[in-house]
Amino acid sequence: MPHTSRRASLRATLRDRGLDALLVTNLLNIRYLTGFTGSNAALLVSAASDEATTFCTDGRYTTQSARQVPDLERLTDRPCGEALVGRAARAGLRKVGFESAHVTVDGLDSLTAAASAGEGGVELVRAPGVVELLRLVKDDTEIEALRMACAAADRALADLVEHGGLRAGRTEREIARELESRMLDHGAQGPSFESIVAAGANSAIPHHRPTDAVVKTGDLVKLDFGALVDGYHSDMTRTLVVGPPADWQRELYELVAASQAAGRAALSPGARLADVDHASRSVIEAAGRGEHFTHGLGHGVGLQIHEAPALARAGEGTLLPGMAVTVEPGVYLAGRGGVRIEDTLVVREGAPELLTLTTKDLVVV
Repeated sequence: MPHTSRRASLRATLRDRGLDALLVTNLLNIRYLTGFTGSNAALLVSAASDEATTFCTDGRYTTQSARQVPDLERLTDRPCGEALVGRAARAGLRKVGFESAHVTVDGLDSLTAAASAGEGGVELVRAPGVVELLRLVKDDTEIEALRMACAAADRALADLVEHGGLRAGRTEREIARELESRMLDHGAQGPSFESIVAAGANSAIPHHRPTDAVVKTGDLVKLDFGALVDGYHSDMTRTLVVGPPADWQRELYELVAASQAAGRAALSPGARLADVDHASRSVIEAAGRGEHFTHGLGHGVGLQIHEAPALARAGEGTLLPGMAVTVEPGVYLAGRGGVRIEDTLVVREGAPELLTLTTKDLVVV
């Protein structure tokens, strides 16, 4: 079971940090470690063993948690974090980490009160990002979910184009709704995020939200969208043109395509995050368009649509095999239009694995 091996990796980290246990309260991290998908839970991961690890939720999820978390001791209580801290104190656990990046000031007060109750007490230790560090590198189960999410998005876009869903006379909002519906038809549980459909001058707005603007012949149409499968997000951007492209549109597209290819080629284990960004960005800067590439090159994807690592000028660290990232350069000319091309890929030895398979040739509809 992937959850068992993930908790084993976490236990090794806790022992290295001198922690007796970690209180996990972030629901995405709980899902990663247990498979639980409900809206209220906490998890006390013992550094000693799974047998000493306890999952907690409330009575609404008794049946669901029995199905999704059959391999851990389950506690029904509320509030769960305080209940598990109290259990840690009674079990003699003295140094317990907590996810300080996800705990409110009031929440910390409550946990501190629970930690100080009873004989001996518990020392709460800030431990931000411990589980997120494990999530950086995806296991086979996660990568398969990402493949399925990317495939659902690929097929949805192919259907949209094949059946005339992207054409002059339709609104951005109509196209976005149909695209999201087609992702559901191909196995997605939902969209990864609010789909971006940006036509004409709106395509120069990096995160434009679909409106009732009507697509016209001659427009660039930028579509940034993804599918959600088993909690994992895909992310893809393609820019198409309605009718024959103008020379400036073709030139802009070819520039971004060359930049994106350079970014993909730079994805290799050991590569510095900032260097990957530079490999792509330098192509655009050399063409005199650097000021029009206004965001980072890419980001990690997984249980969140945006997660570590960050491929950006200020990105710190290096790529590892198994990281899932996007490469998405763009050039945006205000008042005219913009182009972005984005793929989701997995870092591999030799060459990255491409998960978003829709053509990157300029498609004319």
